[in-house]
Amino acid sequence: MKNEKHTSVVRLTSLALLAALVVVLQTVASGIRIGPVPISLTLVPIVVGAILFGPGAGAFLGGVFGVVCLIAGIAGTDQFTNLLWVANPFWLTIVCVGKAVLCGWAAGLVYRALEKRQTLGCIVAAICAPIVNTGVFAIGMLTVFKPILQDYAGGTNIVYYFFVFFIGVNFLVEFGVNTVLSAAIARIVKAVEKSLGKKN
Repeated sequence: MKNEKHTSVVRLTSLALLAALVVVLQTVASGIRIGPVPISLTLVPIVVGAILFGPGAGAFLGGVFGVVCLIAGIAGTDQFTNLLWVANPFWLTIVCVGKAVLCGWAAGLVYRALEKRQTLGCIVAAICAPIVNTGVFAIGMLTVFKPILQDYAGGTNIVYYFFVFFIGVNFLVEFGVNTVLSAAIARIVKAVEKSLGKKN
């Protein structure tokens, strides 16, 4: 009983710290952008939480990320997200929060499926997060926000424009950051799990 209570406290404290890190990273790093879309460095703590505490924790941390992005759009601190908010608040909320929740949830599911091969699981989970995050955003932009994308494309094929000029570099940077840091994530996970194991 005492061990269960300790594990629960560690989980809640860790999730609170990771959520705070998500907020800080997204707020500070939102100014880092190539083109109109900011590069997200926030996926790393989301992946760590998803690996350590499961898909639900990943979805929760992703939700925090999505809400922070949405607030930035509503407040106008992120001009592109604000443009999408003015165009369609309902669908922006669905896309903005949905992509973030799904990327955390997917990272947790992938790691759970591969957890017997821990290092591989960490790497694939870390790689999966930016793919899902960008993929859901792409679906939103190519469907409900298609008119805005067409304005940006200026007559260019919108699918080509979107993937080459709009998110191409951003996605590659996010993908690269998560891939490079995946080995570090694996070490963090091993250290935390070892620590929890000693205390249980």
